[in-house]
Amino acid sequence: MTKSPLQIARASYQPKLPATLQSNVVLKEGAATNSVADQDDIKKLFPNTYGMPIVTFEAGLKDAYAAVGVGVILSGGQAPGGHNVISGIFDGLKKLNSNNKLYGFLGGPSGLVDHEYIELTEETVDEYRNTGGFDIIGSGRTKLEEEWQYEKGAEICKKLGINAIVVIGGDDSNTNACVLAEYYLQQNKGIQVIGCPKTIDGDLKNEMIETSFGFDTACKVYSELIGNIQRDANSAKKYWHFIRLMGRSASHITLECALQSQPNICIVSEEVEAKNMTLNDVVEDIVKVIVKRATHGLNFGTILIPEGLIEFIPAMKTLITELNDLLAHNDDFNALNTDDEKREYVKGMLTPNSCQVYRSLPKGIAKQLTLDRDPHGNVQVSLIETEKLLIEMVAKRLAQLKAVSKYKGKFSAINHFFGYEGRCAIPSNFDADYTYSLGYTASILISEGKTGYMSSVRNLTAPAADWIAGGVPITTMMNMEKRHGAMKPVIQKALVHLNGAPFKYFEAVREEWADDKTTYIYPGPIQYYGPTEVCDQPTRTLMLEQEK
Repeated sequence: MTKSPLQIARASYQPKLPATLQSNVVLKEGAATNSVADQDDIKKLFPNTYGMPIVTFEAGLKDAYAAVGVGVILSGGQAPGGHNVISGIFDGLKKLNSNNKLYGFLGGPSGLVDHEYIELTEETVDEYRNTGGFDIIGSGRTKLEEEWQYEKGAEICKKLGINAIVVIGGDDSNTNACVLAEYYLQQNKGIQVIGCPKTIDGDLKNEMIETSFGFDTACKVYSELIGNIQRDANSAKKYWHFIRLMGRSASHITLECALQSQPNICIVSEEVEAKNMTLNDVVEDIVKVIVKRATHGLNFGTILIPEGLIEFIPAMKTLITELNDLLAHNDDFNALNTDDEKREYVKGMLTPNSCQVYRSLPKGIAKQLTLDRDPHGNVQVSLIETEKLLIEMVAKRLAQLKAVSKYKGKFSAINHFFGYEGRCAIPSNFDADYTYSLGYTASILISEGKTGYMSSVRNLTAPAADWIAGGVPITTMMNMEKRHGAMKPVIQKALVHLNGAPFKYFEAVREEWADDKTTYIYPGPIQYYGPTEVCDQPTRTLMLEQEK
């Protein structure tokens, strides 16, 4: 296989570990825990894994561990550092007992059910150290929800001598991991399940999970691209760039990229919802900045837009909720042939207010709202081209203002969507270290007999040697939400807190960024070699949250 010079150099990078993981460890257990909400419901659904204590590792003497077999699953969308989680699991297992074995289930959770797997050897793992992507075993979005799936998984685990499964995924994937852990305990299968927090969206976080892996790298990739566009905008001085960024359920990526690049406008979905803003309100806010800059001859700028904005506009959110319920397993709708037939069917089924909102949308956007649902039964927000919708509405409003001599500038817009560009990048030093530590931690949790836990590494703004490793019960993060028209236990998504330090800082400086001065920052590409302050810094979000 031909490799770039950077690939060759990164292969020899040795990720940093917390000091406690560099020697023998003992587990320290904390107090019993509760779920973040809906305690009675969650406890009833997870009687065997609810209330378990948070555990941390401390240096200490430990007897030898018995040999174990472990299976690993990459679940959901890709995120930089997944290969290093597997490397950390492999190295940790081999250090704990050289007879330990690691298997990879191919293509995501379906590999467990369909018995598709490979044994991960040192030769295989070495080929993928410090690389982006999930291609070592592939990923998938199969939901583990049915007992027959759990039983098929137990069959292959028994055949291979697998004592534990590690699920590397986001909130839904780790919810599946928790359900699987509970089932195997109830059925006395002798199979542990451990989760690892993955998602570039950054919405799997809490007191014990300070950030999900991949968020750091993805935001640095996007911020480089935004900086390049801003340099071009400040050079050409004639385009407004509308940049939509990944993050369906929260605006963490958009806010972090704004903190790194200082665009003229950054929309935060959570603020839009809190202020009960309409789509027209959002447009008016954009137009005000464009008009003000035009009075100074500045007919250019950058606007960052979160992927999930549409869902946070209250009237649109109500519409989408109705559509999710209406179109879940709706054979009558699916049998219709033309877009016009589907549009008329939907209008006839919606409540009057939602029907009015639906009718007001351009046909293209309305169609996007009724396309195939995602595996969880929800609208695929990434298919809604919000940036194009905003460009169309802003242009129309500016034309109205120009007609009454309230706007004398020129408006030319270019749209962008940054998504897949950041999902499989070579992980930053931070993500390379963090993911390796998460995997190593998972190997210890398994060897200590834990199940229903998520691997946790904290104190992330400190040097890696000072990071705190351990595990947190997945049930602590769960609440009940409506999915496919029924209430289901799921890990609660972490939204941008409007009272949190990252947003408060942004709120204090955004008018300056929008003004007639140029305050752009050009972050440049990820640096892997050089001064620590250039190469090893965590996200601005983490730094602000921990007052660093």
